[in-house]
Amino acid sequence: MLLRVRVALPDRPGALAQVTKVLGVAGADITQVTVLDRGAGQAVDDITVFCPDNTPRQSLVKSLESVEGVAVEGIWTTREAPGTYPELEILKYITTAGDRALTTLIDSLPVLFSADWAATTTAEHRVVYASWRAPREVVVPEAAPSRPTALTLDDGLHLIHAPLPPLALTLLLARSEGPAFHRIEVHRLTRILEIFLTLPATERSVARQLRKDPRP
Repeated sequence: MLLRVRVALPDRPGALAQVTKVLGVAGADITQVTVLDRGAGQAVDDITVFCPDNTPRQSLVKSLESVEGVAVEGIWTTREAPGTYPELEILKYITTAGDRALTTLIDSLPVLFSADWAATTTAEHRVVYASWRAPREVVVPEAAPSRPTALTLDDGLHLIHAPLPPLALTLLLARSEGPAFHRIEVHRLTRILEIFLTLPATERSVARQLRKDPRP
């Protein structure tokens, strides 16, 4: 299974080497490391690892936190293939998707962000389109933000809530396991949406979805 591990660790030479050594001893094959944050002597990294399906996640947490100064912020499954440039691939598909640009974007975002589901809604909270793992009843925060914002609902569901002003829609990206969305993830989504909103087919794809009946 492919897992994403988010760790906070001391920002000093050798700290990451200690973490990777512990993961190797635990049987995890490291495929990618992404630095999310660093400053004030601390770093936050996302590490993508391949583990046997029967690997207990709690044992990984215990092993990692045995390293001085290391804290595990979350371990969750991911479908994003490491070592690729997924944003470029998805944007290529969107630019050639024509009237399906919106649905292509929404179906792709959970894979890009190791999330569970994504959806777009109107100002009246009607779901325009949702990816296949979205719940039947999508809970939409009452206040639409002025810019993409990360938040966690009372039930522990992590969201990025993003306005799409030219389309009079908002977008939700949800993750039920793992940590809250990091500001770097919010920034990454913001840039993808900025490009999406400039595409000629974007408004046509939204109009196509709005003509359809809402999900039962």
